[in-house]
Amino acid sequence: MAVAMAAGPVALRRAGAAARGLTRGILTRAGRPRHRGPLPRTPWTTRGPPPEVLARVVERRPVRKQVELDTITCAGRLHHIPGLAWPRFPPWDRGWHDPWHSPGPRYEEMPLYKERGCYICHQGVRMLEGVRQAQWLTKTKLVEGLPLSVQSILDNPAHGLQEHEERVKDAISHARFWDTREVAPKRERFCPVLFEDLIHLCRLMSRKYPALSKRMLARNYRIAATWERESVLLQVRGLNGILMNSMAPIPPVASKEEILATKEHVLETFHPILPTIDLQEVNVYKELNDTGFRDGYPYSHPHTLFFLESAIICPDRFRPEQLRAKMLMFAFGNALAKAKALYGNDPKVLEQPIVVQSIGTDGQLFQFMVFQLNTTDLVSNDGIKNLVWIDSDQKLYETAQCVPKIKKRVVVKPVGIHGFQPDTFKKFLALYLHGTV
Repeated sequence: MAVAMAAGPVALRRAGAAARGLTRGILTRAGRPRHRGPLPRTPWTTRGPPPEVLARVVERRPVRKQVELDTITCAGRLHHIPGLAWPRFPPWDRGWHDPWHSPGPRYEEMPLYKERGCYICHQGVRMLEGVRQAQWLTKTKLVEGLPLSVQSILDNPAHGLQEHEERVKDAISHARFWDTREVAPKRERFCPVLFEDLIHLCRLMSRKYPALSKRMLARNYRIAATWERESVLLQVRGLNGILMNSMAPIPPVASKEEILATKEHVLETFHPILPTIDLQEVNVYKELNDTGFRDGYPYSHPHTLFFLESAIICPDRFRPEQLRAKMLMFAFGNALAKAKALYGNDPKVLEQPIVVQSIGTDGQLFQFMVFQLNTTDLVSNDGIKNLVWIDSDQKLYETAQCVPKIKKRVVVKPVGIHGFQPDTFKKFLALYLHGTV
């Protein structure tokens, strides 16, 4: 009786919960409690049921027959309704050929289609390996610094390169401060203005050297040059920088001994990266070599290419290494097109090498390049190679402070040009005078 009385309250609580069917809001089951420990080790629990038993338990369900359903679209409503699919109408036939709304023929149906692909370098190509990749594509040996013929112009005080320092400062101030009412003009504004001012200062030297007046600037011209490099067909074509032509070519920069010494030079490779990386591969092309000017043009010799990186957004501008590779490719393209116009399409070592210069800038940082085409035999890595001289990353000035920099009510850096380096303009002017003085 005492045991029944001791267990009475607990039994009553369990009976009440079972009668209600709820314990703390959870539905309970009456009967034997669930097993909480591990299952006993039997053949069924370790290896599973036998196959014959499993085949009797598992019944194969019949495959449902797939029924195609019509897609419900909003074609009848004449406007889009959420939840309904967009209609697909058949192509509309105008009954006549509209060139502005024609998909055009397939590549395989075009008359210029070829099975062999061609890799094209245009003005938008950004080479991954930079100058090294351009060296391999053009079979060129790199020499750091400017050639001796340009360096002699810099070192000769008779040319009066020191007389233009104040005018160069005024040109920078005109481009950065005076040309616009904006507090800080953007790069797409001041970079072309600075270039025009520097070219104007160079033209002032024509009073001293009349042969400089026989020059012409060409914009928006198109170049096309085709060559083969180790069974790979390559082209440089399309719009590029501003070209300054002259009536007389630039004399060769390297001597014959230096040209013959390039036979021992070994071109650098960058395996496993292909040398054609980042170039555009096409199958519809024409093997063309064109300087971009008609026959009989008086200013027929390319002198200097100018590239202006004036994009506002930084990712849209070429990095210095990519810009130098672009300068090398288009200087080579202009020289190769001129060589094939003079000596024909047969690969050979040129008796009179062709020299083309190139200058690139973003309005502050300058890249200088002199390229000499020695041979048009570019298939193999053996033999004579071309030469290029590069003087990279030359600042014309450190900063152009449009607004004074103030710290703790003290003007730390006033408005004006800071860190002016006149040697950069001297190199610019020396390349302009090269071939005349």
